[in-house]
Amino acid sequence: MDFLKKFISAKTREPAPGRAASSFSDLTDDQLETHLKIARYGNFVLTDAVRPSYDLQVVPRTGFRHDTYSDGGTGIAIPVLMASISREQILDLFVDLLDPLGEEVDVVLETSHHTRGDGHEDYYRESIELPIFKSVLYDFEEMLVDDGCTGVAVLNPRIPMEVQFDEHKIFTLYGQDLDEFEKVFDEHGVSCSEDIKFITEAEHVHSSTDTFAEQFEQLRFRLGIEN
Repeated sequence: MDFLKKFISAKTREPAPGRAASSFSDLTDDQLETHLKIARYGNFVLTDAVRPSYDLQVVPRTGFRHDTYSDGGTGIAIPVLMASISREQILDLFVDLLDPLGEEVDVVLETSHHTRGDGHEDYYRESIELPIFKSVLYDFEEMLVDDGCTGVAVLNPRIPMEVQFDEHKIFTLYGQDLDEFEKVFDEHGVSCSEDIKFITEAEHVHSSTDTFAEQFEQLRFRLGIEN
């Protein structure tokens, strides 16, 4: 996790005016190294993409909760499911969550490889057959699971429904009827916990590598996304 350690040093450990003190600020290199190596919290295993704060403001665990997204433009409230899943289930669950979207989907690839935490760039592909897309996902499994600078959104604007698998490896699902998504969670043994907190809701750090950045470009090429 060389990139991750450099990211912490540059972005988190150095004090800055107006920024709350970081849980990483006073750590020795050995303490930091030990924390970054911890992936298991009880039955939950993190991917290599992200690590929680040193003081564990949020302890990662499996589960999902209901939420609502309010569209600022239209004022429409859209039901949302958010979920955190242990590493060993994560890609298979992602693939199964795509089934309610139908046989043809649009795809958005998200990357922060070149922004270093200051937003991300999006690349859009319209109309790809779902079986083909699923096959491509498995070809890039390691990068999709372990890269803290890559996210994927899959949607069917005709329904409309959307599945987001973001760079924190958190799922966010949008749609007026979320029952089909809840059935998929049930099939995978993922329970509803309305009090669950996600790693995004507290201090955390991301990890990536130059290899993953190169694989992201290969994924763009496979999906026929030029810009």
